[in-house]
Amino acid sequence: MWQQRTLSLRPRERGFHLITDEIAQALVEMAPVQVGLLHLWLQHTSASLTVNENADPLVRGDFSRFFSRLVPDDTAYFQHTYEGADDMPAHVLSSLLGCSLQLPISQGRLVLGTWQGIYLGEHRVHGGSRRVVLTLQGND
Repeated sequence: MWQQRTLSLRPRERGFHLITDEIAQALVEMAPVQVGLLHLWLQHTSASLTVNENADPLVRGDFSRFFSRLVPDDTAYFQHTYEGADDMPAHVLSSLLGCSLQLPISQGRLVLGTWQGIYLGEHRVHGGSRRVVLTLQGND
């Protein structure tokens, strides 16, 4: 069985944001599967998806500081700056971190480790709303 839906996420400021609950809620609204895979596809080139620490918000802050130093705004050799100093750095970070995840489903729920959560990496200062396509494949 295959299912698909698009989830719209509210605009967020630059940084790393836990979206696990929003993804889990969207999964509940789909027909349940006992065993399967959930593929997440972020339809944007200036944001990313990743899985990491879900308990301590300091981790998300450290991620933000690290990636801001790794690919800073106003990098002199970037030419693609049509939408501002954060334009090309956002594209680079999106490619480094990726825009998709594949997660296991068991008994209709995400199978994440105790300390794992799904992050939206917002790499623009004002990125706007984001869309995630959820594609669920599994057996009921």
